[in-house]
Amino acid sequence: MATTASFSMIGVAGRRLRIGQWHTQTPARGKSAAPAARPLVILGGIGMNMEMLEPIASRLPDRRVLSFDMPGLGGSPDPIFPYTIPHMALTLAALLDRLRIETVDLLGISWGGAVVQQFAFQHRARTGKLVLAATSAGGTMIPGNPSMLSQMLDPMEYSVEKTLRRNLAMFYNGGGADRISLNAATAPSPLGWTCQLGAFAGWSSAPFLPLLGMPVMIMADADDQLIPPANAHFLHNAIPHSRLEMTEGGGHLFMLAQPDPFIERLGGFLDAAA
Repeated sequence: MATTASFSMIGVAGRRLRIGQWHTQTPARGKSAAPAARPLVILGGIGMNMEMLEPIASRLPDRRVLSFDMPGLGGSPDPIFPYTIPHMALTLAALLDRLRIETVDLLGISWGGAVVQQFAFQHRARTGKLVLAATSAGGTMIPGNPSMLSQMLDPMEYSVEKTLRRNLAMFYNGGGADRISLNAATAPSPLGWTCQLGAFAGWSSAPFLPLLGMPVMIMADADDQLIPPANAHFLHNAIPHSRLEMTEGGGHLFMLAQPDPFIERLGGFLDAAA
């Protein structure tokens, strides 16, 4: 699938990052029409470059969508120093300042779910609605398939094009009955992959989850072997008034394996009155 995003390089928070934006020119609305939808920030899983988000972003034509490649992924240069999840949340806030965007909705997929949880806590006034898909609370995570988790520890397995798609097929399709196209995947650098792993390993959202007061939807797949659905139930029980949506047969990246029903639930949640 060809991407419909526009990409640019932006210096923000001491880093150069590759930014992607979809639907920046939303349809004009009449005076009696509803106000424009809040922009949606999507942050993907470990090793995911932005092009892999195309099946989701392209299905949201009435909403401005933006994302960025983490350092060492896609078109973003390697990090000079290791980073933390709170630092990447601050980087996202600085990016929104550069783009003159005050308030956003957030969708975090897998690893990206950590950053959006942290952003929602640090910047509650800038967060509209929060969607957590196939993710966990970090340090309190219920671990998944041991062989899949151990495979992640060797960055060379994911930073060489020859082995990348083979490993991603196992990593992302784990538990799923439907195939996911990995043609848009590009290999992260060994340093980029390692820094992502390190940032997540030392982070937990458990202490602040009860303080999240915005509308939150948690989505998970019953067949996810990487982040078992028990993690979604933990998030749901810890976040007041959150909503839990379960699917089956999609595996870890159910939102890419089954994009249409995912978008239907996502759009319904984002468009509903708060």
